[in-house]
Amino acid sequence: MKPRVISKPWGYEEIWGDLPGKYLGKTLHINMKNRLSLQFHKEKEETIYVIRGVLALEIEKEKIYLGPGECYHIKPGTKHRFCAEKGDVVLAEVSTYFPDDVVRLEDDYNR
Repeated sequence: MKPRVISKPWGYEEIWGDLPGKYLGKTLHINMKNRLSLQFHKEKEETIYVIRGVLALEIEKEKIYLGPGECYHIKPGTKHRFCAEKGDVVLAEVSTYFPDDVVRLEDDYNR
């Protein structure tokens, strides 16, 4: 199976693990000075793993920085945002299978 590439306003994602009802695996490529929406998920649970760059992770009301080889688990209901403040960031994300479970609270791209 070849990964499915989806263009996003902040970069792109490659979906490489798509097993409906089970899990979703993807790689996010976030361009420098871009960020995803501030969001939470009602049911989706995810774990991210930084492959390249330094991810600024806004999690609830704090910001933490994760470098290559570091990971973070995000439970449903947790407000979060992925940011590439000083350079491009590549991260892997594995989640439970709720691909449309996104509640956006703030969005730089008016989605």
